[in-house]
Parts: sequence; structure tokens; C-alpha cells
Amino acid sequence: MLDLKYKTILSVAIPLMVSSFIQSIVLITDAAFLSRYSTLAFDACGNAGLIYVTIFIALAGMSDGIQILIARRIGQDKQDAIGRIFGTSVSTIALFASILFVLSYYIMPQLLPLYSKHQDLAQAQISFLSIRSYALFFTIGSLPIQAFFLATGKTWVVLVSSIIIAVSNILMDYVFIFGLGTSIKSMGIEGAALASTLAEGLGMIFLIIYLIFAKERKDYKLFHHFSFQLKSFIEILKVGTPLLLQGFMAFMVWTIFFTWIEQMGKDELTISQNIRAIYFLAFVPILGFAATTKTYISQYIGRKDFDALKTIQKRIQLLTVIFVLVFFHGAFLYPKQMVSWINPNEHYINKSSEILRYVAGSFIVFSLISVKFQTVNGSGNTVASFFIELLSVSVYITFSYCFIKVWKTDIFWVWSVEYIYFGSLGIFSIAYLKLFKWKNKKL
Repeated sequence: MLDLKYKTILSVAIPLMVSSFIQSIVLITDAAFLSRYSTLAFDACGNAGLIYVTIFIALAGMSDGIQILIARRIGQDKQDAIGRIFGTSVSTIALFASILFVLSYYIMPQLLPLYSKHQDLAQAQISFLSIRSYALFFTIGSLPIQAFFLATGKTWVVLVSSIIIAVSNILMDYVFIFGLGTSIKSMGIEGAALASTLAEGLGMIFLIIYLIFAKERKDYKLFHHFSFQLKSFIEILKVGTPLLLQGFMAFMVWTIFFTWIEQMGKDELTISQNIRAIYFLAFVPILGFAATTKTYISQYIGRKDFDALKTIQKRIQLLTVIFVLVFFHGAFLYPKQMVSWINPNEHYINKSSEILRYVAGSFIVFSLISVKFQTVNGSGNTVASFFIELLSVSVYITFSYCFIKVWKTDIFWVWSVEYIYFGSLGIFSIAYLKLFKWKNKKL
């Protein structure tokens, strides 16, 4: 069991934050390389990358369900159940990865030309997805192992995996995008997709090797109880499916948002892709403390220590705000410099930096809200969290449509929807925690 000391909370969260930071650096590096290769490749990778991330986040939602279940069993001291949940999780992730691969590889290339205003952009996105989609098969090995170590609080393992992915991705990115002499030809956007896919494969290999020799594998008799169990499969589906749909829905509407921006014009799209690339720095502490919140809430509810829950929330909220200011302070203080790291084209810097500074405050709001929302997830009430997300994205997509299609506002004001979304998520999460009996959810 994890204690409530700030030191322990940070020991769980910091490796996850560093992991997210490294992933953010990879995204920024991808964007920086491609913006210097061509604006078309930069824009296409941004939009196609969102499609892939939407699909990946759906799988990660199922992985979050596995993490919550394992953490709950640890809190209940039911070690025999952990191996069966883990074994069943591999089959479950394999099933959903295969389904989502079909969506990404076969269906999306048919849809992209239908809704894209610029066909050259659509074809570039198809080229990216035709390679990037194969990375979904690497999640079959990596996501269940990550879920296990996140549930136990041993988050540095995920950090090391992320370092391997990041370093290899950056090196291969440069080589495959720009080429290397006469031995490797320049591949542009396809090179970015290939580099990221191969890098994720290396990360999966590390996790598998580490798990084989890990002390926790022996402590929890992970392979001794490793099996597919229908009961565990149903448990995973009950907890994980709402999270899968929740993640898919959240990023799907962001993908729609960027599609509508692309229909506004290529300048608006490039400006927004600059914002998106930098955005992920703010997600570094938020995602790190989100996973920490789920583990803590699930373990303490499993132990029936309900009095500790408010302390967990307040301490993680404070730490999240502090670390968001550390990671994202540049958006307030020197936004132009941040944008120029992504895209040095003077044509886009001023407008991008104005929007970046404007939306930066929304992440302070999200810092506080995220902990409340993840409390709902960590409690196992994932159906409720799904409906909270559904209501929030409904508000978000409605206002996005009004700003872009009905009111035809300037791209600066279009980004106001970030405040609307985070505010809605907060209102619905707090209302649920105040009005419903969520602490007694049995898993």
C-alpha cells in the first residue's frame, strides 16, 4: 500500500511526469523536424497523428481499467487474482488492438478524402496512417505490463520504457525524415511514422524483458496464475470499456475540431498545430498525477479507508498546479520563443503565440478538475465517468461548431472552447461526487 506522504505521491507521479515530458519532447521534435521539411507534412502529421492518438487513447482506456482492477486487488490483498487479471488483459488488449487496427488502416483512408477540404493533405495523412497503424500491435505487450507496474506504484519502469522510445524515436526521426547520405533516402512524413512505430516496438521489448526478471512477477506469482479467465474478462470489460469509449470520444472530438479548423483554411490549421504541439507540455504533470490519482483512490477504497480520500485529492491538486506552472510557464512568459521552437516561420509566430498565452490559463483550471474527474475513475465508477465525459464533449463540440461554422469567429476566439470543456468537466465531476454514493463501488 502507498502512504499519503508528499514524498510518496511524488515518487509515483514524477516518473510518470518525466515519461510524459519525454513523450512531449518527441512530439515537439517531430513537429519541429516536419515544419522544416514542409508545411504540408507538418499539418498532415498533426491531423493524422491526432487520429492515431485517438485510437491509442481508446486502448489506453482499457489499460486504465486493468490498472484500477489490479490496484483494487492489491488494496484487498487478493494476490491470486492479479495474475489472472494480467493474463486476461493480454488477450483483451489483443482483441481491441486488432479491431482498432482495422479502423485505422482500412477504414480511415476511405473516409479522409471525403471530409478533407484539401486533398493533398488527405493523401499525406493516409501515407502516415498506413505505417503508424502497425504500432497498435506493440500495445499488446506494452499496455498490460504498464498497467501492472502503475497499479503497484513502480512507475519508474514506465519511465525507462519511455526514455527508450523517445531517444530511439528522435534519432530515427531525423534519419528517416531527412535521409542519411546515399544509404537512406528522405521519407518525409512516412519517415516520421516509421520512426515512431519502430521506437514503440523497442519500448515493448524492454518491458517484456524487465517483467520476466522483475521481483514483482515472483511476489504476485504473475505467471503462475497467468491465464485467460472469463470472469476476469468480464471485470475488465465492465471497468475498461467505459474508459475506452471515454478516451476515444474525448480525442475524437478534438480530431473533429481540427478537421473543422482545416476547413477554415491552411493558415488557421498551421497556427493551431503549433498550439497543439506545445499543448502536450501542459499535459505532462496532469497525466502523471491523473494516473497517480487512480492508483491511490483505488487502493484506499479497496482498504475502505474513505477518510483519506479528501487528503489524497487536495495534496495531488496542489502538486498538479505547481508542476503545471513549472512545465508550462513559458506559455505565459515567452510564448513567441516557444512557438518558434516548433515552427520558425514568421508568418505564424505572432498569432500562434497570442492564442497560446490566451489558452494557457485553461490548464490551471484543468489541474484542479483532473483530480476530481480521476477520483470518479479510480473509484471504479467508470460508467459514470463516461457520461461525465459525454456531457462535457457534447458541450465542447456544440460550441466548437458555433464558433467555427455558425459565428465564423477568428481563430483566436475559437480556442475559447478549451475553457468551456474544462469548466464543463469540472462542474459535472464535482456534482457527481457531491450528489452520488460513489465510494462503495464493488469491483
